[in-house]
Amino acid sequence: MEILRSDLLLYITAPLQTTLILIEIIASKLSHRKFYTLKDTVYNLYLMLLNLMLDLGILLLFTTPVLRIAYNLKVMEIGNPFLYWLTLLLIEDFMFYWLHFFDHKIRLFWAVHVTHHSSENYNLTVGFRSSVLQPLYRFLYFLPIAFLGFKPLDIMFMYSVTQLYGSLIHTRFINKMGFLEYFMATPSNHRVHHASNTKYLDKNMGMVFIIWDKLFGTFQEEIEPNQYEPIKFGLTKEIENNNPVNVVFHEWREIIRDLKKPLPLKIKLKYLFMPPGWSHDGSRKTSQQLRESEKQNTLKT
Repeated sequence: MEILRSDLLLYITAPLQTTLILIEIIASKLSHRKFYTLKDTVYNLYLMLLNLMLDLGILLLFTTPVLRIAYNLKVMEIGNPFLYWLTLLLIEDFMFYWLHFFDHKIRLFWAVHVTHHSSENYNLTVGFRSSVLQPLYRFLYFLPIAFLGFKPLDIMFMYSVTQLYGSLIHTRFINKMGFLEYFMATPSNHRVHHASNTKYLDKNMGMVFIIWDKLFGTFQEEIEPNQYEPIKFGLTKEIENNNPVNVVFHEWREIIRDLKKPLPLKIKLKYLFMPPGWSHDGSRKTSQQLRESEKQNTLKT
């Protein structure tokens, strides 16, 4: 039954997403806004396929069996179907928030997640621009959900649902959405997440709900262009030699370069586990350090 639900979700949403993408492409052309480029769109699909192949293999060979073991050791069980699915949605989105948070705050994981942020465009296909290697460790965030009595296939189905929602908010054609801005991850909230402007770095991690960001101090509202600089999408530093291999592994190469430096082991470990941008000599800056510098410069002026 769970497999049928997952298949049905795929069959329904693939044509829907394709249609919405075509509409967005046509709208961007008619409005003379360059929201799409051919190379970027091809890269988005390429990264999605890489992730899909790895994800399917890991899911079948490792994640599902491990989650079944955890489920058999469950500490509770929810009998009411409505309460079961609502609780699963909330818990799964909560756990995704922390997965996403650590992907941004620990360089080792950022090396995986950075591919999703590497596009300088922002459109519906950017939602397909997957963190290719994330399936290798994502199961760690699903384990507590299985221990709480949620079936492995239900967990994966709900993950597909939340990922679908997350893909659909990668658009510049929808402005702020009224009262939904208070508790949902909306296109406006997620545009902030993909921005490389200093104020917006590492903000708005939620996939479906923005309440986690508001609870844990990672929320930032999208500011009107007349009050702050326009959003710039992509990374704070452009990828050198942006080819199909380097777009996946460029941050790993940077890490290897740092680890080769003649430094104490303690410092080398920090290059793995400190936030992206951390450096032992101050030659680079983390997002928090960049914000502090921007704040000081603003006070001086």
